Amino acid sequence: MKIVTVVGARPQFIKAATVTRAISHWNRSSEPPDHMQEVVVHTGQHYDANMSAIFFQELHIPEPQYNLSVGSDTHGRQTGKMLSAIEDVLMQEKPDLVLVYGDTNSTLAGVLAAAKLHIPTAHVEAGLRSYNRRMPEEVNRLVADELSQILFCPTVTALENLRREGIVDEEPRQGGANDLLQGRRVFLVGDVMVDSVLFYSRLAGQKSAIFRRLGMPPPDADHGHYVLVTLHRPENVDDSNRLEEIVKVLAEIAKRGLRVVFPVHPRTRWRLHDANERSIPGVKILNMENVLLCEPLGYLDMLQLQRHACAVMTDSGGMQKEAFILGTPCITLRRETEWIETVERGWNILVGVDADQILLALNSIADWKRPAPPFPSQSPVPHGDSHPFGDGHAAKAIVRCLAECFGLNVPRGA
Repeated sequence: MKIVTVVGARPQFIKAATVTRAISHWNRSSEPPDHMQEVVVHTGQHYDANMSAIFFQELHIPEPQYNLSVGSDTHGRQTGKMLSAIEDVLMQEKPDLVLVYGDTNSTLAGVLAAAKLHIPTAHVEAGLRSYNRRMPEEVNRLVADELSQILFCPTVTALENLRREGIVDEEPRQGGANDLLQGRRVFLVGDVMVDSVLFYSRLAGQKSAIFRRLGMPPPDADHGHYVLVTLHRPENVDDSNRLEEIVKVLAEIAKRGLRVVFPVHPRTRWRLHDANERSIPGVKILNMENVLLCEPLGYLDMLQLQRHACAVMTDSGGMQKEAFILGTPCITLRRETEWIETVERGWNILVGVDADQILLALNSIADWKRPAPPFPSQSPVPHGDSHPFGDGHAAKAIVRCLAECFGLNVPRGA
């Protein structure tokens, strides 16, 4: 069985690393006729060294067999370039399956290229919905789920979303690979990010020296006296008014004596520089004391910072979930989220870019009514349905499901 995995952005590298490890374990446990061959295609959607190469290095992911080096562009042009290049790879490799992750333009291009060539597609993180179609990610999710033959849902909510949309077949076909283009197989497997956070947070505690590198004292308790901030969504950083509002809030937090640690996404850095050059009020105050700007960081460093922050402030979907898994309160600079479980369980609050709401949320963190952390990062994940994102073995479940779909023999211990 040959699988072509399409990735292009840092969250996808992390998810793919987990499944690649599970595939390697499968191959060690199975006989050659039932092996899975994985060919990794990196579209180059994230091409900055701190957004791409460092992840392959520190997560011990094999270098991709193909790097398409597409780079940045408008959504349509970028997706078109990817579509053409991925099609060439698929015609050369002739895989049995294309595996895609999440909701990026790389996801969309991979699904479209496979559909045009009549190659089955499996979508990891199927069924997520923000119900905001102004977000390009939402459009990408909808198309990926509609065109994929194998859908891996991370949560019960995602599965119910597919059911409401009529994508889940109440009586799914039970055939093998030859039937995949005629129907769908939908699986509730849990979230591969739980696997990743548990695996790499232990490694981060051993290897990350981020506090020393940033000149910060190591936290003397579970959560330090700093807020970790990330910002990258176009609706926030491309709108100078929204960007100014966020920056003013960060400055206010810093004035109150709470350090702001802000790894700056390349897109955001360019927008901040542009706003500074045009002397937009409020932006220059980023130079003030207690606001620590740095380049984008690797996954281990980010896990270490998230784990010990008093709060995470972000517009990233992935970081909302990671903060939840690590037991760190999250303030989301959006009005909607794909990960409603984090809100329902009291670990995440949606504030948009309203300064008063952001500060109110930050001030009230100590009083947030929420249960104990879902699980400590150093403890085994509880089994069953006690955790909304699964039991930490999603990648293993994904590989077993793929084997089932393609009629491979399941080895003992796989």
